Amino acid sequence: MDHQLLLIVGAALAIMIAASVFSRRTGVATPLLLVGLGIGASYLPGAPAIDLDPELVLAGVLPPLLYSAAVNLPVIDFRRNLRLISWLSIVMVIVSALVIGTVVYWIFPAISFPLAVALGAVVSPTDAVAATAIGRRVGLPPRVMTILEGESLVNDASALVVLRTAVAGLAATSSFSLGRTALEFGWAVIGALVIGGVVGWLTVLLRQRLDDPVLNTTISLVVPFLAYFPAEELHSSGVLAVVVAGLVTGALGSHRFSARDRQTQATTWTTFSFILESGVFLAMGYQVPELIDAAQGETSLGEIALLVLVVLVLLVVLRFGGLAVPALKDRYTDQNEQIRARLDQFEGHLDSMTPADDREDSRIGSARRRLARSRADVEFEEREPITARGFVTMGWAGMRGVVTVAAAQTIPAGASHRATVVLAAFLVALITLVLFGLTLPAVIRRMRFSPVSAKERHDAFRALLRQVGESAVDNLGPLESQTIDGEPIDPKLVAKLKDHILPRVLAGVREAPRFRPAVREQTLILQNRYLDEMRAALVAERSIGAYSSQTYRKVEAVLDDMERRLDLA
Repeated sequence: MDHQLLLIVGAALAIMIAASVFSRRTGVATPLLLVGLGIGASYLPGAPAIDLDPELVLAGVLPPLLYSAAVNLPVIDFRRNLRLISWLSIVMVIVSALVIGTVVYWIFPAISFPLAVALGAVVSPTDAVAATAIGRRVGLPPRVMTILEGESLVNDASALVVLRTAVAGLAATSSFSLGRTALEFGWAVIGALVIGGVVGWLTVLLRQRLDDPVLNTTISLVVPFLAYFPAEELHSSGVLAVVVAGLVTGALGSHRFSARDRQTQATTWTTFSFILESGVFLAMGYQVPELIDAAQGETSLGEIALLVLVVLVLLVVLRFGGLAVPALKDRYTDQNEQIRARLDQFEGHLDSMTPADDREDSRIGSARRRLARSRADVEFEEREPITARGFVTMGWAGMRGVVTVAAAQTIPAGASHRATVVLAAFLVALITLVLFGLTLPAVIRRMRFSPVSAKERHDAFRALLRQVGESAVDNLGPLESQTIDGEPIDPKLVAKLKDHILPRVLAGVREAPRFRPAVREQTLILQNRYLDEMRAALVAERSIGAYSSQTYRKVEAVLDDMERRLDLA
C-alpha cells in the first residue's frame, strides 16, 4: 500500500507539472487541464478508488491556500474595494444560497429545504484561481483582479457559515432559521477578525525577532492553522480568521521582515500553493465518475441534469444581477466632486490651525496624512474606475472550484439525496470552469481594456523612487553632520559617498559599490542607514496610496535587491 501511495503521489506531481507546462504553451488555464486529466485518469485500468476526506481539504488544504493569497493581496487595494468585495462575498453569497435553496426545494420537493440551501451555499462562492491565471496572461485590469481575489477570499467564509447552519437544520428536524444564520454569521465575522488579527500580529513580532529565513518560513507554514483551529473551536469562521491573519502578515511583513525572509517565504508559498491547488483540481476530476455512480442509485440522470441546469441558470442570473446593482449605482451617483469639496474644506481648516504644543502638532500631522490618503483614494477612483466592461468581465469570471468541491462533501452522509446534491455541486463547478474558463480570454480581449503604457509605469516607478530617496535625505540630514559611534565621518569618505555611492543608492542602482577595505564598515553602515530611511518613507507613502500597488512592489523589489547586495558586500 505504501508503494502504491508513493506511486500515486509521484504520478500526480508529474501530471501537475506537465499540465502547467502545457498550459503556458497553449494558454488553456491549468485548472481546466487538471480536471480533464483527473477524469481521464479515473477511467484507466486498475485506477484505485481514492476517498478524499472533505474535512482534510477544509482544514488542511483551504487555510494555507487562502493565507498564501491574502499575504500577497495589497491591503490598500483591499480597503479601497471593500464595499464591492463585501457586497459580492457576503450579501450575494447569502442571497444566492437562499434563492437557490428556495427554487430547488420548489422544483424538487424530494430535496429538503435545508439540503437545498446547503447546495446553494456550496455553489455560491467563486474561485479566482482560474480567472486570475487567465487575467494575468491576457491583460485584465489590476483593480478587477483585486476584486476577484478579494471576493474569493471572503466569500468562502460566508458560504461555510450558511452551510453550517443548513447542515444543523438537517439534524434538527429540517428546520432552517434565518435569525440564527444572522447571529452565527455576526459572531463568525467578529471572532475571526479578533483571532486572525492577533495571530497575524503576534507571529509577525516573533518572526521579526528571529530574523532567520528557515525558522520564519517554518513559522509561516503554521500561521494558517494557528488562526483556523482556534476560530473553529470557538464556533467562529476559521477561514476568515486565516484571511485576516494573512492580510495582517502581508501589511506588517513588508517593512518588518528582511528582504531575504520575504524572498524565501514567497518562493516556498508559491511552490506550496501550486501543489495544493493542482492537487485539489486533479482530485476533483478524478472523483466525478464515482459520484455519478453513487447518485444514480437515488436520482435519474434526467433529474440530475435538470437540477444542474437550474442551479447554473440561477447562478448566472444572480451573478450578473448582483453586479448590476453597484454598476448602476456608480453610473448614476458620482460622489468624487462632493468628496473633493469636503476635503478642500477640511484642508482649509487644518491650515488655519496653529498648534499650541507638540502633541497638537502631532495630531495635525496625523490629520494631514489622513487627508492625503483620502485625496489619493479619490484619485484612485478616477484613475482606475470600474467600467461596464469591468463588471461584465467580473460576471463572466464567476467560476467555482476548490471550496465548492470540498464543502459539498461535508454534507452528512445520512441525508436523503445527499449523493445527488454533491454530484450537482461537482458538475456545477466543473461546467463553470470549462464554460467560463475557456471563453473568459475571448471575453477579456473583446472588452479591449486600455493597459497602462510602459512609459507611464516607468515614470511612476522613477517618481516614487526619487520621492523616497529625497525623504531619506531630508530625515537623515547632510552627510557632514552624521556620526558613527559618536565619531564624525572622514571628509574623504563623505566626498566619495556624496559623489559616487550615495547617488547610486538613492537612484536604486543595483550594482554593488566598490571601496577600500579600510572604510568598508563605515560605508556599509551609512548605506544601510539610507536604505532603512528609504524603506520607512516607502511604508509611509504606501499607507497614503498615491501610486499603484505594482509601482510600490517594483520599488520594494529594488530596495530588497540592494539590501541583499549590501549583505553580501
